[in-house]
Amino acid sequence: MTWIGTWSNQYGSTLTITDDADGRLHGVFRTALRDSGFFGQDFAVTGVHHGDCLSFAFAGATPKGDMVCSFTGLLRAGKMQTMWHVVADAAVEGAGKRAWPHAVMANADTFERVPA
Repeated sequence: MTWIGTWSNQYGSTLTITDDADGRLHGVFRTALRDSGFFGQDFAVTGVHHGDCLSFAFAGATPKGDMVCSFTGLLRAGKMQTMWHVVADAAVEGAGKRAWPHAVMANADTFERVPA
């Protein structure tokens, strides 16, 4: 099984995997969600895979502060079923206090391979 290619989730965000050698993943992620801090940029992806399981992550400076995102999931019926976590350093509560509970978001996405 090769992970190489472009995958798109239910929102139109894309994960393009350019290398999957030796159990590692490399590529680029681009979100389609305008309200995401990651919007408007391509982020370098690094990750790992074994069998039908994979995990990948990316991070960077965004208009909403420093952010990191990680996806973990598996391939089922040709679809990449994932759970993700985003942590944003600029999450604040009240008078500028950093608030851990507001710094983390989590959800699930399903990616399908985009035909070449």
